Amino acid sequence: MAISRGPGLRQTLRQSQGLVMTAQLRQAIALLQYSSLELGAYIEAEIEQNPFLERKPEAKADTPPVEPTTQSEGWQASSGVLGDGKLDFAGDPEAWAARKKPVDAAEAPWGLEQTLARPETLAEHLAAQLALDIADATDRVIGARLIDLLDEAGYLSEPLDGLAALLSVPLGRIEAVLTRLQQFDPPGVFARSLAECLALQLKDRNRFDPAMAVLLENLPLLARRDRGPLLSLCGVDAEDLEAMIAEVKALDPKPGLAFDQTPIAARIPEVILRKGPENEWIVELNPETLPKLLVNHRYFQALSDSAKGRADKAKTDKTRADHAYLSERHQRANWLLKALHQRAITILKVTAEIVRQQDGFFRRGVQHLRPLALRDIAQAIGMHESTVSRVTANKYLLTERGIFELKYFFTAAIASASGGEAHSAEAVRSRIKTLIENEADAVLSDQQIVLVLEREGVTIARRTVAKYREAMRIPSSIERQQEKTPPRS
Repeated sequence: MAISRGPGLRQTLRQSQGLVMTAQLRQAIALLQYSSLELGAYIEAEIEQNPFLERKPEAKADTPPVEPTTQSEGWQASSGVLGDGKLDFAGDPEAWAARKKPVDAAEAPWGLEQTLARPETLAEHLAAQLALDIADATDRVIGARLIDLLDEAGYLSEPLDGLAALLSVPLGRIEAVLTRLQQFDPPGVFARSLAECLALQLKDRNRFDPAMAVLLENLPLLARRDRGPLLSLCGVDAEDLEAMIAEVKALDPKPGLAFDQTPIAARIPEVILRKGPENEWIVELNPETLPKLLVNHRYFQALSDSAKGRADKAKTDKTRADHAYLSERHQRANWLLKALHQRAITILKVTAEIVRQQDGFFRRGVQHLRPLALRDIAQAIGMHESTVSRVTANKYLLTERGIFELKYFFTAAIASASGGEAHSAEAVRSRIKTLIENEADAVLSDQQIVLVLEREGVTIARRTVAKYREAMRIPSSIERQQEKTPPRS
C-alpha cells in the first residue's frame, strides 16, 4: 500500500547522541548507594538466583595478612582485600559442590545467638501478672482486653465507657479492674495521662503526698520552669520544691518502652581511618563489610560443555535456551564482581578526599571542621556530584573520635567577619554549645553569643544562633536563668 505525502512533507535523516541507562548501569548505581546491610541482603539474593556465584571460603587463622597499598603525597588507601589494585575474589572453585550439599540440622553449627530466649513483651509480662493476681473469670477477660488496648508506652488511650458497652459490663467494674491493673509492674502502666502515670510511680515509692499531687496537676507550669506560682500552690519552700522536681524528673514517663524494644542495628563502618607510623592518615575499607565472592568457572564450563553436547545431537529450542541461560548467569556473575570492585574503589577514593579536606577535624576536633560541599569532593577526584552523593549515603567512617556518617562532614559555610576562610556550621554549633555549657552565674543571651562569635571572627545573625540553640534543645537564656536562680520562698 502506497502512502501519499503532501508537498510539505519530507523525510530527513538526523544523527544525535543520547545517554541510555542500561539495566546493568542502573544496578551499578544502586549498588553504590547501598549500605553494608542492604548490600549483604542483595548479595544473598544473587547467590540464591545464580548457580555460578559462591561465597569465598574464610581464610585460615595462619594466613598472612595482605600488605596495604600506598598512594602518593603521603596518603595511604588500603583494604584487607586490596593488593594489586583489584579486589581479591579468588578462592576454591570446588566449593560449589560443598555449598549445594544440604546441611543436616543435627550437624549445623550453633551460635550463641541461637541459645538466647526471645525478650518478653509488655503484653506477656502483664498477662502473667493477670493470671496470678485476678481469679475471677470475668475480671480476667476485662483485664486481658485492657492489656490489648495499651499502646507501646504503656498508656491506656481508649475510653472505658466504650469497653463497658462492648463487654456489656458496668463501667464501675471495669474501673475496679483497672485500679488493680495499675498496681502491676512496671509502675505507671495503664495510666490515661502523664500526670496519672507519674502519680502511679510515686504511689509505688510511697512518695505521693498532697504537695506532690498539686505539682502533678500543674505540669505546664513545671514545663515552663515557672517556679514562683508552684511555690504558693504547693505550699512548700524553695528547697522542698527543688527536691520534688528532682523526684519527678527521675520518673519514667513511658514505662512500657522497657518492653517490646526492637534491637537497634549497630552502625557498621564501611571505612576505617587510622594513623600511620609517620602520623599520616591511612584509609582502609572494613574487611568485615566487603563481600567475599567468587565465580565458579569450572562449574560453568562443565555445564556449558554438557549443553553444547546436547545441542550438537539435537538443536532444539530448549537446548538453545539452556545455553543462553547459562551464558547470561555467568556474565551477570562476572559483572557483579566487577561492579563490587568498582564500588569499593569509589568509596575508598571519596573517603580519602574527605579525610584530606577535613584534616583539621580529625586532628584537632569539631571546632576545625571546614565547610564542605559535594561538588568540592567531586571536582577534586574527577567524579560527578551525584556519584559522591550516592557514595556518602548510609556509609559510616570509624575514626579515633568515634563513628561518623560520611554526610556529617558536609556542612554549610558561615561567613568570616575578617573576610577570610568561612566557618563550618557544625563547628559554630559546637562553639555555641560550649559557650552555654561554660556559663557561670552570668547567662549569655543569644545577642551576647553573637558578639562573642563576632570577636572570634564568625559573622552570624541572632536568629541563626537561636535556631542552632533550639535544634540542640538548649533552653533560652531566660529559662536557663530561672534554673540557676532558686525561687524565693
